[in-house]
Amino acid sequence: MSETLVIVESPAKAKTIGKFLGSKYKVVASNGHVRDLPKSQLGVKIEKNFEPKYITLRGRGDVLERIRKEAKSAEKVFLATDPDREGEAISWHLAQVLNLDESSKCRIVFNEITSNAVKNSIKGARPIDMRLVNAQQARRILDRLVGYEISPILWRKVRKGLSAGRVQSVATRIICDRENEIRDFVPEEYWNLSVKLREIANKKASFDAKYYGENGTKRDLCNEADTNAVLDRIRDQIYTITEVKEGVKSRHPAPPFTTSSLQQEASRKLGFTTKRTMMIAQQLYEGIDIGGKGAVGLISYIRTDSVRIASEAQQAARAFIGDRFGSVYVPEKPNFYKGRDNAQDAHEAIRPTSVDHEPAAIKDHLTSEQFRLYKLVYERFLASQMSDATFATTQVTLDCAGATFRANGIRTIFDGFTAIYTEGRDDVQEKETALPELSQGETCKAEKIEHEQKFTQPPPRYTEATLVKALEEKGIGRPSTYSPTISTIVERGYIAREKKQLVPTELGFVVNRFMMDNFDEIVDVQFTASMENDLDGVEEDKVGWADVLGRFYGPFHKKVEVALEKAPPEKIPDEVSDIVCEKCGAMMVYKIGRFGKFLACPNFPTCRNTKAIVEKIDVPCPKCGAALIKRKSKRGKAFYGCERYPECDFVSWDKPTKMPCPQCGGMMVQKIGQNGSYIACLNKECGYIHRNAKKNKDEKEAETE
Repeated sequence: MSETLVIVESPAKAKTIGKFLGSKYKVVASNGHVRDLPKSQLGVKIEKNFEPKYITLRGRGDVLERIRKEAKSAEKVFLATDPDREGEAISWHLAQVLNLDESSKCRIVFNEITSNAVKNSIKGARPIDMRLVNAQQARRILDRLVGYEISPILWRKVRKGLSAGRVQSVATRIICDRENEIRDFVPEEYWNLSVKLREIANKKASFDAKYYGENGTKRDLCNEADTNAVLDRIRDQIYTITEVKEGVKSRHPAPPFTTSSLQQEASRKLGFTTKRTMMIAQQLYEGIDIGGKGAVGLISYIRTDSVRIASEAQQAARAFIGDRFGSVYVPEKPNFYKGRDNAQDAHEAIRPTSVDHEPAAIKDHLTSEQFRLYKLVYERFLASQMSDATFATTQVTLDCAGATFRANGIRTIFDGFTAIYTEGRDDVQEKETALPELSQGETCKAEKIEHEQKFTQPPPRYTEATLVKALEEKGIGRPSTYSPTISTIVERGYIAREKKQLVPTELGFVVNRFMMDNFDEIVDVQFTASMENDLDGVEEDKVGWADVLGRFYGPFHKKVEVALEKAPPEKIPDEVSDIVCEKCGAMMVYKIGRFGKFLACPNFPTCRNTKAIVEKIDVPCPKCGAALIKRKSKRGKAFYGCERYPECDFVSWDKPTKMPCPQCGGMMVQKIGQNGSYIACLNKECGYIHRNAKKNKDEKEAETE
């Protein structure tokens, strides 16, 4: 009984921590949750103050038995699960199973998996925090009540296999509401009028100016007649500079990443889905073998809504910046950032565990995806601690026959944090534009006049990045829920991904309408946000978790009973295609099957004709020159074959590219290896491989599929 047992969640984490602690410690993994509510029944005794009934998860029995044996022979047991509500709950469940005293100092937490952090956590061992446990239980039971009681109604009234949820249903509504806004949008006409000018006297460089209004007052050009009237007045006229305004503006760096901002930025800059981002981030957090140093946790804990940075990390960043970029890039005072009002601030923002682990230095030990995400986290963190960028701005106002034109210029004075990182934006970003030196009273002549009819555009569809942002701003869900929520509504078929856009399906509209008609509060943004605040109150020990559930359940259950009895069945309209059924002549419709969308005859069962949806790729068949199409195997795996099959039997599991092999002239295909994507010759006898740090178009397309 000399060993101390440390229990973590994942084997990768166990391996990394075991290296830090040495031979007197044994580190084992629980493989996540060990107990949960049963799938086959509600698992909540409502009449007994919402008492949960927990059972051992399927497949965890052997794991628990091994942990029990290790715990019996250990002198001390530490529970080192993740430092959040979910992790605290897992520790509590483990304590229950192992008969540990939850009030003893059995719980250790660390925000990063480094030697110092892990060793210091043992010194700071504490009892299990039942406030966090109760907060997790409240959320889990609430989600179970909503899902368990509404989902069977959806099965009966709409279609089998559907589900509802406290966050997923609101997310679906937000996307459906946006689509309705787009459909209802009425475009309004407007005109752009711009001129390319050159100063008359000194023949300075030309510059562009845009129509602003009349006699210094802002005015929009709403139709062609208004535009032509201005054109008639300014044609062959002189432009006089009436005002030159010069100024300086600063741009502050963005704060270090939270979970949601990391998901947003990885979507914008890397094309990653939220699920993909969290999977890779988890790998970076748990530990990567970086050569002689062994497994090292490269980033801090990844589920956080805080922008706070530990003072040690901040000072290390400032020292590194001063050494690498110069003292002028280090602000006089450290940069601090204010988080959202409802941010939990339990632990730090997402940052590298050490600024000495420069991305370029450890690139060879990371996969392509790990490297790109780590580089994003690393550069964002460093930039957050750097000096502001400063810009010189110029606004030139000109008059031409009473028409007012304006030219705007911006020039970098000091690049500051932009030397390493610039935050991505969903809207149009300001571009640097240089203007020649101009003075009031100077006259200019138009070299070119352009006018163009435009129409206002509807609001854009949500992307994963903008949806996460919207959920966060509205107070819906928490950092750990964004990724699984999006995955769920896509997997249920409520939402489809079209390139990067999230588009509601007919099924999504039907389910959303049913929810709004029968469970309006569940899909009400304000109500859901209020419920989140109540649940946070449990964590803050302001309210009992059973009290929160009690206030919700009574009115909710009455609506369930009414919906079960009175809600009319919903019919999901088929989406009609432009393809004619060759057997009966009807227009085929889109259906959703096990492996996604397919075409079917609407006259089923009289006509049972079905077709796969053909997706052509812009690459000719190497055997016959016909088009290649993307198909799916019986197991749902994508492959590429000739459209003339079975006459032509060309097939490839890897995506063909337009790039010919420089050695043999054969077809090159996109492959994914341990170190990321690359392009290789399909001819095995040739064996040519093309790797390039700068990805070509085919590689980028493959990464975002």
